Amino acid sequence: MKLENRRQKVVPFPHFLVRLGRYGLFAFGLILISVSLGTIGYHHFGKISWLDSFHMACMILTGMGPVVEMTTPTAKIFSSLYALYSGVAFLSITAVFFTPIIHRLLHILHVEQTEDEN
Repeated sequence: MKLENRRQKVVPFPHFLVRLGRYGLFAFGLILISVSLGTIGYHHFGKISWLDSFHMACMILTGMGPVVEMTTPTAKIFSSLYALYSGVAFLSITAVFFTPIIHRLLHILHVEQTEDEN
């Protein structure tokens, strides 16, 4: 997923949409992995149903907070570690998703013009 440098021209809009789709799919994959990790962990350590585990993992990953109180020490440790992971993962996934958009905006502003275009 290489981006062009400032000496290269801005890619055409259809190519940009393909790039945006690739980055979006990658971000979606990271979300699936993160939610799956949390769902399995909450089900195993927290001894809660699959649906409640999924709900809890989604709420923690998006920063909304816990839904079910963890009662065992191992569940509390997992919940704490998953919350720390989720904070970093949420910001990283957001950055991955917005990378092509921000790059395109900055690239349009900083493209060097050749003498023919002046």
